[in-house]
Amino acid sequence: VRCWSNIPFITMPLSRAHGKSFAHRSELKHAKRIVVKLGSAVVTRGDECGLALGRLASIVEQVSMLQNQGREMMIVTSGAVAFGKQRLRHEILLSQSVRQALHSGQSQLKDMAIPVLEARACAAAGQSGLMALYEAMFTQYSICAAQILVTNLDFHDEQKRRNLNGTLHELLRMNIVPIINTNDAVVPPPEPNSDLQGVNVISVKDNDSLAARLAVEMKTDLLIVLSDVEGLFDSPPGSDDAKLIDIFYPGDQQSVTFGTKSRVGMGGMEAKVKAALWALQGGTSVVIANGTHPKISGHVITDIVEGKKVGTFFSEVKPAGPTVEQQGEMARAGGRTLAALQPEQRAEIIYRLADLLTDQREEILLANKKDLEEAENKGRLALPLLKRLSLSTSKLNSLAIGLRQIAASSQDSVGRVIRRTRIAKDLDLEQVTVPIGVLLVIFESRPDCLPQVSALAIASGNGLLLKGGKEAAHSNQILHHLTQEALSIHGVKDAVQLVNTREEVEDLCRLDKLIDLIIPRGSSQLVRNIQKAAKGIPVMGHSEGICHVYVDTDASVEKVTRIIRDSKCEYPAACNALETLLIHRDLLRTPLFDQIIDMLRVEQVKIHAGPKFASYLTFSPSEVKSLRTEYGDLECCIEVVDTVHEAVEHIHKYGSSHTDVIITENEKTAEFFLQHVDSACVFWNASTRFSDGYRFGLGAEVGISTSRIHARGPVGIEGLLTTKWLLRGDNHVVSDFSEHGTMKYLHESLPLPQRSTS
Repeated sequence: VRCWSNIPFITMPLSRAHGKSFAHRSELKHAKRIVVKLGSAVVTRGDECGLALGRLASIVEQVSMLQNQGREMMIVTSGAVAFGKQRLRHEILLSQSVRQALHSGQSQLKDMAIPVLEARACAAAGQSGLMALYEAMFTQYSICAAQILVTNLDFHDEQKRRNLNGTLHELLRMNIVPIINTNDAVVPPPEPNSDLQGVNVISVKDNDSLAARLAVEMKTDLLIVLSDVEGLFDSPPGSDDAKLIDIFYPGDQQSVTFGTKSRVGMGGMEAKVKAALWALQGGTSVVIANGTHPKISGHVITDIVEGKKVGTFFSEVKPAGPTVEQQGEMARAGGRTLAALQPEQRAEIIYRLADLLTDQREEILLANKKDLEEAENKGRLALPLLKRLSLSTSKLNSLAIGLRQIAASSQDSVGRVIRRTRIAKDLDLEQVTVPIGVLLVIFESRPDCLPQVSALAIASGNGLLLKGGKEAAHSNQILHHLTQEALSIHGVKDAVQLVNTREEVEDLCRLDKLIDLIIPRGSSQLVRNIQKAAKGIPVMGHSEGICHVYVDTDASVEKVTRIIRDSKCEYPAACNALETLLIHRDLLRTPLFDQIIDMLRVEQVKIHAGPKFASYLTFSPSEVKSLRTEYGDLECCIEVVDTVHEAVEHIHKYGSSHTDVIITENEKTAEFFLQHVDSACVFWNASTRFSDGYRFGLGAEVGISTSRIHARGPVGIEGLLTTKWLLRGDNHVVSDFSEHGTMKYLHESLPLPQRSTS
């Protein structure tokens, strides 16, 4: 903790050699010295008279937070003209109203005309008020601000430039936020075509060029330019085909068409791009973003510094491969071509992938071995995740068998007619299955997930974006290569894309124009994060797998220990493993109960006692912290219930609607349980581990869904399809069916075409 003027603030280890800009967004969190440029449209109200106080307060809060982290913040601000315009208008109206009241009475007040106000006069009247407002806002965060007014001459005169530089460094050393603006009260009109004057000079004709010049002069790490548009588009914003450019590289100017400038202010987007490229050349990273959008303006600056995908990032380092946006477009186009193939051709691709998994077994296992060694050396993965990461010959063989099941069952998945209706004579309606579009599947430590999900996407004609964890990078790379090799036999290689860029999951979840469905495969925390981050994109999955087994009074002794052992111990890291064991109260202190406890001890399962179970014991195991816990390991909770009704209530209260089981020989009790438990999978006398797409005969699954819309339980091909309606008519119009029309609705159900049984 350092102190200045008795105000403490925390410093962060933020330092780097200046001279080269950051190559990736993820590096922006290391920025130490930051300039925030506030455009006129950000600072002013929509009527251009007065300031947008709410936005300004939010910006000051964000700048203060970063300053108190130990960063050195500077603000280049507009707004003096708008603030002065508001003050002068008020003075003129007041003056006119007094004069007219004296000479002509109140009746003419409404006809008063306000003269055009000269910008320099407005700036002179507004500077002091604008600065007073900044000072009042920064004071709320125990931060001092200082005003600096500059003109072009201050940068061209060597002595003035040194003075400015020294002043700014001294202010930063004292933990003061400099607020810089062009001295619009005296500045001459900008000269045309004087924006760029060589490598080392940029003409200060607006606050964009001022911010760039200042950023380079002060060896700033990051320049954030806030305007009233989301960033840089490849064509004027608002045009039909305009797309936001995520990363802009020097030399890309030719591919951009600039529109008109902002509603207020001196510079337009072209001026901003020129200033940004000049700053980038000087070693300062630049982001242009929207500072006016009500949903993001409250955290736009901090989001940029955290490396989130906001606005347009200027970088000198061009990635080797396509951007994730380009991959999304490739997956969309490839998916449509895939859907247009014959069913036999899609099946052929999947059969080929199954063969490659066994033919290239050694290469796959070698890549997987690298992942396992790196994970063990770094020690960053828990044992359950290491088990999920591991591949084996038997796993690959099972994968190949599952893929062949998918291929065999996919013959009539796309384009299948599920309803036919004769609306009227010669007017027939069909409802047919079609792919959802582009799927984004995010998975952790599960390289076997890649070929499974790819096969299901291929069978259902969907484009696919895959985002795997870093821990499985080598395995995922070779499995994706084999997938694309299989797709190539029918020219649809681009339909399945592996995202290898530094894209954060949260950023991927914002690509609502490219992605139609997100399917997370991983920890409950991952699923919750994705559900929270997804903006406008549906998420299929479950956040937790809290599976229950209820042992009824009429349970078979032979079945109980077998089912419990398999449910908990066969693969404890799986989402369909037993987590809570419910025991009927009458079974306590019986030989059956002792057998259950002995079996769990032999299998080295750590037992946690539920509160009711603990009350029956003199010496109980550790009491459970929460009855809503997914252990994912050789641990489980035991709780006692009095009836099957109480068991159902417990499951509804603490379960996750995944998979729940009853063990009993009483058919009536079993049927009550099956009908009343509201979970995706409910079993009688069977292990929870059967909740799986492969075991259900689906070939594989993209995941298990606990949602109540579209798909539920293990999701195979059917869950990746939606429908569309096809209407075939012959010069039909709705007016023919009116009260005095010539046609009548029939709405007759027609027989469906015979499904293929091959």
